[in-house]
Amino acid sequence: MFEIETFTPPNLGMTGLDGDLTEEERATQETFHRFAEEVVRPIGIQLDKMTPEEAVAPGSPVFDFIAKFETLGFGPEALAQTPPEQLSRLLPLIMEELCWGDVGLGLSTMVMSFPAFAASLTGKPEVMERFAGQRGCWLGTQPDRGSDVLDFQGSNLHPGGKQNKGNLVARVEGDEVILHGQSSAWVSTSPIAECALAYVPCDYGNGILRQDGIANGIALLVPFDLEGVSKGKPLDKLGMRPLSQGELFFKEVRIPRDYAIAEGDAYFTSFYGALTFANMEMGIAFTGLARAAFEHALAYAHERRQGGTEIIHHQAVKLKLFSMWKKVELCRAMSRRAARYNFVSGTPHVLASITSKTSVTQLAFEVASEAIQIFGGNGLTKEYPVEKLLRDARSALIADGENTVLDMVGAEWLSRWYCEQHGARS
Repeated sequence: MFEIETFTPPNLGMTGLDGDLTEEERATQETFHRFAEEVVRPIGIQLDKMTPEEAVAPGSPVFDFIAKFETLGFGPEALAQTPPEQLSRLLPLIMEELCWGDVGLGLSTMVMSFPAFAASLTGKPEVMERFAGQRGCWLGTQPDRGSDVLDFQGSNLHPGGKQNKGNLVARVEGDEVILHGQSSAWVSTSPIAECALAYVPCDYGNGILRQDGIANGIALLVPFDLEGVSKGKPLDKLGMRPLSQGELFFKEVRIPRDYAIAEGDAYFTSFYGALTFANMEMGIAFTGLARAAFEHALAYAHERRQGGTEIIHHQAVKLKLFSMWKKVELCRAMSRRAARYNFVSGTPHVLASITSKTSVTQLAFEVASEAIQIFGGNGLTKEYPVEKLLRDARSALIADGENTVLDMVGAEWLSRWYCEQHGARS
């Protein structure tokens, strides 16, 4: 039993029921919280109200955000040099704070670092130098090739069907990779990017589709200063508007084969590695959004008066707020558990990340929706912050893999694990 001498309010930190943060972790959390409060949130609100073209034009606040973020020293180099045990604790703290400020801007910090980080893993000095310090983006989907990119086992193929080849394909010719076609409009940070980490179907000389109907692929780094690369208009969308997205066009772009980071069967594991990290980040990011929605609702409930008193004194409101609190803590527990598994277990897996991503984004959407309900009519207006949070949360149920498709991928991995453990047929 616990001995409790007096009844006092709980000792809650910025991230709720944290009882074991070190002094260094708390200092890091406070640094990024101040940055999120003073820089991220105000710029996120500005960008949300701008047209997509204004948001990426020279002089846009997004470039002020990028410049100020770089002063924090939290780039690809820092990630690569931080021990996994430490990273499993620090990354969730940092990303939750950034995305508490604005989830679109918080996620953009990770996406922009993908190519430089991938280049650093090649061990090739000329490749590392070519992409170091460049703003990047992550290219995976195409107009006619969306969910297929996640189905490496072909478990979702219609009987007798084949995957779509897509609108953007690569072919290998000697020491070059030729890239031709267009991406989808959902390439995050592409309007402000200088390069891409691209995962595309590839013809190595025997066609793009294998006999089982699944597309071959290649993962490669693509500089945007090569001849034949162009950009479409930035996407006008419902939520996460500070995270710019848009189409990319490639007209017979010739890329040194040295820029390929994964070919053949290695393409599939490389893509799953990227998806594992991205889905893990989504869980952390939308924990930050859920917390922001809850905090706004908690504050408003102590300010808004109806029925002769602040609405916090009405039982229905109290119950809603406590339900929101529980969901935020569930988000945090799940997202941190997935991060720890991926960084510390030695066997990071997309199953852990999908479990976090689809659970957290659904809960975050529910928390944001309840925040709207507590704000009442005010919650529906752009004058108050929760309307934006609901739009951002709704986007997350589709971004980085539509939740139902991801859940099917997760279920497939659970079945494969069971069959391996019990000798059952898959």
